[in-house]
Amino acid sequence: MKEKLTAIFQKSPYGYIGFVEELPGANTQGKTLEETRKNLIEAVQLVLDANRQLL
Repeated sequence: MKEKLTAIFQKSPYGYIGFVEELPGANTQGKTLEETRKNLIEAVQLVLDANRQLL
């Protein structure tokens, strides 16, 4: 099953921050937008894996 999640990216003085609105705990930062996107994908996977283990 594929779900669509909303990724939000914001510029900060230190680069970018990114988070997923529907998934608390899935947030990250990076120096570039591309790095932040990559980090956010990894953060989402980690949060989903941790949530599966709790079930």
